[in-house]
Amino acid sequence: MTEAAPNFESLLREALAPVEPPEDLALRLEGTLRSITELAADELEAWELSAMRDPRNWVRPAAAVVAGGAAGTALVLLRARRRAHTDVSHGGVLGGTRDTAERALKDIRRETRKLLGGR
Repeated sequence: MTEAAPNFESLLREALAPVEPPEDLALRLEGTLRSITELAADELEAWELSAMRDPRNWVRPAAAVVAGGAAGTALVLLRARRRAHTDVSHGGVLGGTRDTAERALKDIRRETRKLLGGR
């Protein structure tokens, strides 16, 4: 009485097959990151400097700085990555590693300026 041995290779191939994310995932993620950044900025804007005397009041502004900074950084990187991907997919050819790094830094600088309002 022999049982048919499962074909582990095909089972692994099926289990590890790549899954394409929804097409609107990047837009939803960007919207969420943008709203977190705006909420953090609003929280910091509403905070009064006179409240600094009491350390118990530091938690909300500190959390707003951390959350806003992380969301802003992620938003800048997401936009720069999308722009780099768009450039490559529209016929742009990546040069060397140095050219790629320079282009990425320019994109990050541009997106940071947009996010900070052109300062």
